[in-house]
Amino acid sequence: MSGWAYAVAPLAAWFTAGGLKFAVNSLRARRLAFDLIGYGGMPSNHSAIVSTMAALIALREGIGSAAFGVALTLALVVMMDANGLRRQVGRQAERINRASPPREGERPLRERMGHTRPEIAAGILTGLAVAWAVNALWP
Repeated sequence: MSGWAYAVAPLAAWFTAGGLKFAVNSLRARRLAFDLIGYGGMPSNHSAIVSTMAALIALREGIGSAAFGVALTLALVVMMDANGLRRQVGRQAERINRASPPREGERPLRERMGHTRPEIAAGILTGLAVAWAVNALWP
């Protein structure tokens, strides 16, 4: 039954980070911010999910395990991508939207892409907390 924790953990991280992100966006916007659901924002869902898996593997199999090495590598790649490439895509979308506003019936390009370092750090902390909870509740 303990193998199910590896399937439950990323889903729990996704829901937890998504709920936190909705709450943060709503507080900042001073309204229910359903329109801000998506890429970008605090905390990073991607960072929370991959951090949860790496931390859960570390807790259950140890940091010397091959599975932890793979999970850590994947987590670093995902977080570097979120801060680098995806963030640049969002910046380019802003410039394109300003230079060439969408025509009637078209949507502007999504500008909220990628994450800042604090958003990634919050995702990591969320992931660590979820991994600890799943490990404690699902022995």
